[in-house]
Amino acid sequence: MVDKVVYAMASLRFMSGLVEVTGGLLMLYFGTAERSLQVNATLALVGPFVLIAVTAFGVAGIAGEVSLRRIVLLLIGVGFILYASRS
Repeated sequence: MVDKVVYAMASLRFMSGLVEVTGGLLMLYFGTAERSLQVNATLALVGPFVLIAVTAFGVAGIAGEVSLRRIVLLLIGVGFILYASRS
């Protein structure tokens, strides 16, 4: 049996993938580098929010099973990923 938290996490990732595919199709539709860069910039804003939301669901799902120390380490790791991906 799959946990409800897993369904929420997977649903967010599926929606994120749909947004990415739609962005690619919009780039092809507009057909210019300028508009494609605008679409790409919008997609770059969506990515970190999805990462944070999926991680939040995951942490909420394991909160009762894992020690506070490990949860803090996980959140620090996500923070490093976000920091390293800044431009």
